Amino acid sequence: MKYLQEVWGSRELLFNLTSREVRGKYKRTVFGQLWSLANPLALMLVYTLVFGLLFRIKPSPGDPSGLDVFALWLLCGLLPWTFFASVASSGAGSLVENSNLIQKVSFSRVVLPLSTVGSSAYNWGFEMIVLIIAISIAGGFVLPWIPLVMVAMVLLAIFAAGVGLILAISNVYFRDTQYLLSIVLQFWMYLTPIIYPISLVESASKKTGGLAGTQVTVLDIYTLNPMEHFVTLFRELIYDNRFPSGVEWLVCVCWALAALGVGLLVFRRNERNLAEAL
Repeated sequence: MKYLQEVWGSRELLFNLTSREVRGKYKRTVFGQLWSLANPLALMLVYTLVFGLLFRIKPSPGDPSGLDVFALWLLCGLLPWTFFASVASSGAGSLVENSNLIQKVSFSRVVLPLSTVGSSAYNWGFEMIVLIIAISIAGGFVLPWIPLVMVAMVLLAIFAAGVGLILAISNVYFRDTQYLLSIVLQFWMYLTPIIYPISLVESASKKTGGLAGTQVTVLDIYTLNPMEHFVTLFRELIYDNRFPSGVEWLVCVCWALAALGVGLLVFRRNERNLAEAL
């Protein structure tokens, strides 16, 4: 609790660092904030062409929204993932990139990785607004679900912050972390139902049955992935326009609190030695 009070005491510095990240990212560009849409839209276009048209992946229509637009279905999972990946990547390098500041000035170092969460969340909020408008134009009825979408966004931000804190410390002592992370994120993305529906995993799991003579199935292992639950949460709220099950909410809350708790614990134990380690 004392550590959280220290973090709260550094809220002005956190705000300034986040503002610096936001302003500096698209400084001297013609389109400015619109560039934050470029990456997810480019990925959406590529995945729609490859998986929607060539491989003919066909997710079920939104229930009960009735939406049947692969590109929008894809974005509902892609935007939460790109936010998480952005926080993980930028958080991992936040301490190393600010080593001069850490060695010269005394302040709560935790604000550095947390500022990357704030700047990524700013861009993410802009992207989600565009997605909600597109869903509404396509016939979805998202407006009543916006408060719950915001709750889901907060939960994912907390989870991403916890992961970012762990990676930031790991990268100080093991510089291979930032390079290994890009590979891990690629595998992690394809192990999350972003570009394909989870029904494909369920079908494969039924065919395979129990693994190694046990009752444990492929689906049981697959659902250990926390991002699977977060993607499901966003898809059901935005694309299906229905209330996710209480189990999904509970799992996401548990993952968010666990990640943040472990992240703060790891960071707290290593914060004093950062100047020497860098």
